[in-house]
Amino acid sequence: MPKYFSASPAPVKEFDVALLDLDGVVYVGHNAVPHAVASLAESHALGMGLAYVTNNASRPPSVVAEHLRELGIPAGDADVVTSAQAGARVLAGLLLAGSPVLAVGGAGVDAALTERGLVPVRSRAQGPMGVMQGFGKETSWAGLADAACVLATGVPWVATNMDFTIPTPDGNAPGNGAFVGVLVTVTGRTPDAIAGKPERPLVEESILRTGARRPLMVGDRLDTDIEAATRAGIPSLLVLTGVTHAEDLLAAPAHRRPDLLSADLRGLLVEHPEVLTSPDAAVCRSARAYLDRGTLVLEGPDETLADVEDLWRVAATLAWSYSVEVDAALTRMRTSLRALL
Repeated sequence: MPKYFSASPAPVKEFDVALLDLDGVVYVGHNAVPHAVASLAESHALGMGLAYVTNNASRPPSVVAEHLRELGIPAGDADVVTSAQAGARVLAGLLLAGSPVLAVGGAGVDAALTERGLVPVRSRAQGPMGVMQGFGKETSWAGLADAACVLATGVPWVATNMDFTIPTPDGNAPGNGAFVGVLVTVTGRTPDAIAGKPERPLVEESILRTGARRPLMVGDRLDTDIEAATRAGIPSLLVLTGVTHAEDLLAAPAHRRPDLLSADLRGLLVEHPEVLTSPDAAVCRSARAYLDRGTLVLEGPDETLADVEDLWRVAATLAWSYSVEVDAALTRMRTSLRALL
């Protein structure tokens, strides 16, 4: 049986830059995730570079950085990297400098295009030579209609990301991917490039801007953050403060499996243990998972956060290796984590 979770010194000692997803990792809405502020401050003090990497293209980096600073998190404007910035670099490679580009989305789209030497316009009457589409709450029917007409001429089309939903206090709402889907349906085209996670451009943009030599992707989503790290060939750390639940982790395909796991950003500061395997069993310190007539069984204490993390590590390692019944294991994983977070 192969090993899936890597043993590692504290990531703050092992990696030079953490590429941090924001929502669900650093903050949820307007509030910092528990332990995020202190963990990031200590990581920064110990010399780790921190880049805040977001698929959300609606806000310019300066606005995102100001939000982070209000939460007490060390962040300069240049520490924020958005999918709009990655998308603008892709589009700049397809167009001449100074070309007008139809900007669909929020102010972050305009700012990224301007930074890259392109001219954002908001009407097809201004003769756009390309389209960049990112999320914006002000996106309208008229804006989408203009974009459809421009795209019908065959100009390059870059989507900042394909997140179909965004979380709100009242539930999920349409995200950029939903609006991209409207234009796909209307035009019969698909974007020439997608910049955001899990695609590579945003990860590559982040590495380029930070000069990272040993980057670590840190995220809460398997289908964007962790898959993006896999595609880019860099290690990843999954934190459990966001959308990934026990059942998601146990069912993760190979390209969505993290190298490291921690309950929250305190995982940047501690050593990560090795998961030892043998036929039908996995052990991590005091945690053990084994198979009993096709059922995944977990043994070990769950009195500390480290205990719970170890239970998640061994459960995932065994579930990824065998097709097993996991209901009882899921119940324990959920309840033990909930009790400690």
